[in-house]
Amino acid sequence: MDTLTEVLENIRASGALIGQSLLTAPWSVRVETGSTITVAAMLRGEGWILRDGAEPIHLEPQDLAVLTGCGSVLLASDLEGRGAHTCILEPEGVRAQESGRYLDREALGSRSGGGAGQAAEHALFAGSFPTSGRIAERLLSTLPPVLVVPRAQQRSRALELLEREIGSCEPGQQAVLDRLLDIVLIGALRDWFALPGTTAPAWYEAAADPVVGPALSALHDHPEHAWTVEALAHRARVSRATFARRFAEVMGEPPISYLAGWRLCLAADRLQEGDDTLEAIARQVGYSSAYAFSAAFTREYGMRPSRYRALGRGSAA
Repeated sequence: MDTLTEVLENIRASGALIGQSLLTAPWSVRVETGSTITVAAMLRGEGWILRDGAEPIHLEPQDLAVLTGCGSVLLASDLEGRGAHTCILEPEGVRAQESGRYLDREALGSRSGGGAGQAAEHALFAGSFPTSGRIAERLLSTLPPVLVVPRAQQRSRALELLEREIGSCEPGQQAVLDRLLDIVLIGALRDWFALPGTTAPAWYEAAADPVVGPALSALHDHPEHAWTVEALAHRARVSRATFARRFAEVMGEPPISYLAGWRLCLAADRLQEGDDTLEAIARQVGYSSAYAFSAAFTREYGMRPSRYRALGRGSAA
């Protein structure tokens, strides 16, 4: 399994907050990203992405924007960010504020602002993925706060299918939208990584490397295996010295160091998502005992695994 697939398996759109706003200028939509990834596009009309301390970004029709990290982003019809219609996307839910009252946006469908209706000159799509866990952080930490893929550079047509589905009322709509939103995000990331001048994260480019790629797949498929540099070099069909040098060049750290960090990322997410014992999780990610796992985990994250699990579940125990 390649690293992008592994990361995106932990960021899924099941139950995502998806909607279309029909707007008449001037309008503005504020996105509070928090622990989310938000995909946005002007399905009709044009707009601007405005952030404090950053240059405005123009959104043309069908351009895809991916918003990550903490802080707020303003989507607006003009550079001044005018308009009374404000939508707040939060990890706990989505609320639209119009003239001081909140509208429930968890149900699908079009919302209108600024007196807009079906004939509104602007249509804004937004889909928000809740994210959590150490593996998701691996993706978010390598992305800029805002990335945009122009319509001309998009190889997938999932956005068109998603727009069509939003306008339908057939059974299974939420399931279809969830899956299409997954594809929209994956396509946007792949297309953005491929843009000229974009620096893709090391783990993304490594998948295509003939030496590092096979080793990464092996590490991700079987983190519990007692990997050595020699065994990984054998997978890559090169000498131990050649493999160690190439891995460090591409990934920025030695292979065993990368493996240790990846194992602890997996373990951290399993602590919060499941009920397996520490001993079981230790074995799953390649530690000989719960004691060895606990020691490594505490060095990495500054707390014992049991404490980490308790905090992740809202307990002080």
